[in-house]
Amino acid sequence: MAGHASYISFFVGGVIATITGYSYAKLGVKYESEGGSFTYIEKAFRGSNYLPTFGGWLLLFGYIATLSLYAFAFGAYGASLFGSHLWILQHLFSSLVLMVFVAINLIGAKEAGISEDVIVGVKLSILALFTIAGIFFVKQGNLLPVFNTGISGTLMGAALIFVAYEGFELIPNSVKEMKNPTKTLPRAIYIAIGSVVVLYVLVALVAVGNLPAAQLVHSKEYALAVAARPFMGQAGFVLIAIAALLSTSSAINATLFGTARLGAVMATDRDLPRMFSLREKKKDVPWASLVALGAVTLVFVNIGSLTAIASTSSMIFLTIFFLVNLSNARLHRETASSLIASGLGAILCLIALITLGVYLYLHSPSSLVLAVALYAIIGLLASLFTKEVHNRYAHLNTS
Repeated sequence: MAGHASYISFFVGGVIATITGYSYAKLGVKYESEGGSFTYIEKAFRGSNYLPTFGGWLLLFGYIATLSLYAFAFGAYGASLFGSHLWILQHLFSSLVLMVFVAINLIGAKEAGISEDVIVGVKLSILALFTIAGIFFVKQGNLLPVFNTGISGTLMGAALIFVAYEGFELIPNSVKEMKNPTKTLPRAIYIAIGSVVVLYVLVALVAVGNLPAAQLVHSKEYALAVAARPFMGQAGFVLIAIAALLSTSSAINATLFGTARLGAVMATDRDLPRMFSLREKKKDVPWASLVALGAVTLVFVNIGSLTAIASTSSMIFLTIFFLVNLSNARLHRETASSLIASGLGAILCLIALITLGVYLYLHSPSSLVLAVALYAIIGLLASLFTKEVHNRYAHLNTS
């Protein structure tokens, strides 16, 4: 969509993420809860049982979609390493990586954290090598004119890939494991977003600068590994494929860790079935939530397409970030926040959401239908649980 300006699309997405990160930092420090976004919406809209429940369910489905996206990419890169594009091999890899990290998270938070540190360190080293080596081989013709598909293509590209920034939103979910969260939480959010913006922009610049857009699109499921071939040869293809496996693995690990705790918090608040709140007593692992999350993701990753999964994920998280920015705007006095910054974040997320809807309508109507259907299902589930909670409280008041 963005053509030569793909790296600018990542930058635009990063600007929206940075402004939204401000709201998360302020809300996270004020309300130290594993519920993250769900808790913030709940605090901001105290008079409404429905909106927090809808936001919580939307988050869960968003995480399932992103887990599917990461697992899908893991399967594609895994199959490419074996020189195969067989459907069955890709889905086998996708399923196995999910089950492995569900098992790791079931063992405990410490083990999940150690594995995350190792994986992230290795993948960042490989991506740094890709960027430093590739920048010297960039072809000017692949980057000029900058807006060869128009500014609208760049903005649509930013909206489509926005899901790539959702990771920072998981940081507040692990607030209970943090030392001195008042200082640690904001720093973690800003460092995460800032470093990732730089990394995405540079990697996208090198990829587009070394390989024509048509070739990248043709190899979309493992495009970055193909982009490494012109200046690193087959060794570069293998190295970047390994980095992609590590990247998607760490994303699966972190998302499972945060989402399982969200599910447990929602179940405690009766916005999910009570069984989701069950925890392993010694290590405080929300095992029921973890297993259920992994099982549903297994189904989703084996029936969805790359475009449908990515666009649905971006749409969901743009909606969530809009609600969180709106929540911080409503609570700006309690969180000591700037109303202008939070309001701007909400407006930018809404514009990006509308832009994504237009893109899907024009280029992938089936993905738009899937997203709308998913929103309708989430709305129905939220309505059922809101009604159940309302009836329960009404019964208690009568008693």
